[in-house]
Amino acid sequence: IVLMENAASSCTREIMGFDSFVVLVGKGNNGGDGLAISRQLINAGKNVEIYLVFEDEFSGDAKINRDILKSMNIPVKSCGDLDKLILDIKTSDCVVDAIFGTGIKGEITGIAKDVIKAINEYSKYTLSVDVPSGINSDTGEVSKATVKADKTVTFAAYKRGMLLYPAADFTGEVVVADIQIPDIAFDKLGIKVNTTDEEFVLKTMPKRKRNSHKGDYGKILVIGGKLGMGGAVMLSSLAALKMGAGLVTACIPNELKDYIGELPYEVMTMPMDFKEDADKIADLVNNYDVVLFGNGIGRSEEIFTLLEKILDKIEVPIVIDADGLFALSKFPEKISDKKVILTPHSMEMARLLGVDAETVEKNRFELSKEFSEKYNVTLVLKGNHSIITAPDGRQNINMTGNSGMATAGSGDVLAGIVASLLAICEPYDAATLAVHFHGKAGDFAKENLTETAVMAGDIIAGLPHILPVENTK
Repeated sequence: IVLMENAASSCTREIMGFDSFVVLVGKGNNGGDGLAISRQLINAGKNVEIYLVFEDEFSGDAKINRDILKSMNIPVKSCGDLDKLILDIKTSDCVVDAIFGTGIKGEITGIAKDVIKAINEYSKYTLSVDVPSGINSDTGEVSKATVKADKTVTFAAYKRGMLLYPAADFTGEVVVADIQIPDIAFDKLGIKVNTTDEEFVLKTMPKRKRNSHKGDYGKILVIGGKLGMGGAVMLSSLAALKMGAGLVTACIPNELKDYIGELPYEVMTMPMDFKEDADKIADLVNNYDVVLFGNGIGRSEEIFTLLEKILDKIEVPIVIDADGLFALSKFPEKISDKKVILTPHSMEMARLLGVDAETVEKNRFELSKEFSEKYNVTLVLKGNHSIITAPDGRQNINMTGNSGMATAGSGDVLAGIVASLLAICEPYDAATLAVHFHGKAGDFAKENLTETAVMAGDIIAGLPHILPVENTK
């Protein structure tokens, strides 16, 4: 009952700027939250119309809150008179959705379906309690009748499904409210899925030593590029340098050697024939601290051979991205005894798994975990709320970034940032930090340029503005 009161208070605080409310109350604990919210709003002098979506039958903590309203002689209404409900919704400032909580699965039917339709059509502003009614908080699936919230106040922690699509389109702004569930309750569950916060960043990001040299921060070998796609290597190389790498060498095909002047002055270049010099390149990789393979490299047969030779000899960590993932799909078993980070989007992940992209999107957590454990790799499954997975089952959901980053070269920038951090961090930490910084730099670019105008180079330019300042020991 204390948790329910705390939950109600956290919701009430978010909507105190409104004067008139319609509160839609379900029959479970979510409905109990709605009853407590109604009481708190009434005590604050607000105009509140309470509608019970189902029968006036409650149990447990919800019943306690229903009995309190009865003792206060506060009337409640039935949703049976849909026209009256619609009129009240139209004339109120805010609708509170407390119909269904986290347990809902499948389609919503009957009166609840009609009520949700009315909310979505006529509400000026909708607050959902814990989760919008109609979303599956585990899978991210939604009912055909799902509340489209302007804001969701969720309790204690994000619900996994809220960060997956299509559910993420229904939550609006999400506020995570501490309702005083003790940490021991989480510890007992052994939860391995987290989101990145600034505390994690400051704790995990290695500090630079005052007395140091470029070798302390990693020698990165970037292998990629083909005629017409040299920009990918330029972006990943520059991103690695801007993220702090000590030295970056771009191993590019001979056909690009006349264009090397377009690379930043700080990037060293190594023109090679990717077919004839495959053995030579494979022999060179262990002279570096980290290898990044695949950006703009194309999909010719020689690339399959080059990657296979590299994987046969490599002893240092490697990041495989873009067309490198296409080549890897032919022999994924070769990475199982290496220190590897893969950075696929859904289509590339689907190819690695031998399934379609829709299957990947519906099972992002499960398939990431299975693949990471099977091949002993750290996996970054890219997308809105990218998921980073470690072989030991840990998973992280990234909360930074925006749609402006859906632009050519954005993935190449991320790969360069990952490679740079992999030189100074363990793979899971490197991948988690990289995705966080990449998204945060994209958010900085959005704020200054608008989402529409963001380009990949703007993400690199944003890095100095978002990286931790106090990182020297």
